[in-house]
Amino acid sequence: MKGDVSMTINDLSRIEVVKKVLEKSLAQSEAASILTVSERQIRRMVRRYKDDGVKGLISKKRGAPSNHRLPGGLKDLAIGLIEDNYGDFGPTLAQEKLKEVHGLKISVSTIRTLMIENELWSPRRLKKKRIFQYRDRRNRKGELMQMDGSPHDWFEGRAAKCSLIYTQDDATGEIIVARFEPTETMWGYFSLMKDHLKIHGRPIALYTDKHGVFKVNHKDAVSGGGVTQFGRAMKELDIKLIYANTPQAKGRIERMNKTLQDRLVKELRLQKISTLEEANAYLPTFIKKLNSRLAVVPKEPNNAHRELLPEHDLDCIFIIKENRTLTKNLTFQHKNTIYQVQSDREAYVLRKARVVIFEHEDGLISAYYKGKKLLLKTYAQQEKQMGEVDSKQLNALLDELVKISDGKKKYKPSKKHPWKRHARKACDTIEI
Repeated sequence: MKGDVSMTINDLSRIEVVKKVLEKSLAQSEAASILTVSERQIRRMVRRYKDDGVKGLISKKRGAPSNHRLPGGLKDLAIGLIEDNYGDFGPTLAQEKLKEVHGLKISVSTIRTLMIENELWSPRRLKKKRIFQYRDRRNRKGELMQMDGSPHDWFEGRAAKCSLIYTQDDATGEIIVARFEPTETMWGYFSLMKDHLKIHGRPIALYTDKHGVFKVNHKDAVSGGGVTQFGRAMKELDIKLIYANTPQAKGRIERMNKTLQDRLVKELRLQKISTLEEANAYLPTFIKKLNSRLAVVPKEPNNAHRELLPEHDLDCIFIIKENRTLTKNLTFQHKNTIYQVQSDREAYVLRKARVVIFEHEDGLISAYYKGKKLLLKTYAQQEKQMGEVDSKQLNALLDELVKISDGKKKYKPSKKHPWKRHARKACDTIEI
């Protein structure tokens, strides 16, 4: 309706304060403190209220164009240049080009708004936050064991960065076993699991992420039967290996990672520990104290861990096992090296035979046929280019390569080398 005045809550409160000043029920200094303005401004408000009433207290800039607006012609010029030259550019890059090439000084936010209004650029849609359902703890200790690794600067620069790998019980939240390793490798997890099994026995299930140690992530993998060496070892021990689809799915061990990166780092500093050996020796003491503070009582007192059976030879389980077929010459290839079986029997007996290859942590290779160890002779081949490397092991591998490269002495020819002798003679023949 004509004569109506739109007001905000701040305008209403300003009117109330000014009325009280006019009624002498509120001092100008108190009014200035309430409205967070100066006393001089209060006197102006009172004067405008006397002259124009309520309208006098409303800002005259309301509804008027901003003093900082761009001229219409400049906007049209910017949009025209973007359409002609930078149609597929983003707002930031388009603003840089307008400034560098055309001398137009317009902010990125203004260019972004203009491009959106003229449908030259569409902002990315924010992903909706997923709500993850809470999962209750398991009832008994040993029903579900979580396993993870936490790469971190554990020694705060006193030593190289490394990874802490450990197992955590889902029912109690206890850390069962832990150890520091340079990186997350299969042999490190093998050693960790052997320690767990020797002390506590076999859990029913193991919950891990999709690291290449636990899961075959290559779609076209042709060997291994679809399981990794770690997965094969768990199958032999009758331990179900379960993979988490998201980090949130194994939230308990992820939260424990943050706790360890806070508390354990400080404890290592206080204990003046700066090596993997010292840290691994101190871990049991730290874990015992941490479990006494953070572990909870399981819903059921029974322990679900199972004892190791006589046929569970851990040294034969936690090893690399692969199958090979012998050729006519009783040879097989493993890691670009050819091995030949030495046998007193007729060669045709072992031709095309399927043998099992054992690779130990120290790189030693042995072969078995029907449970009997075979005598091998090694023939080394030329090395091939380096294959695939997991991202968590890449830095450690590159550090080793750099160390080897830096350790090699650079060749420096002697003073009597033919190259230098010829160069010296050439210099002597130059006429000045």
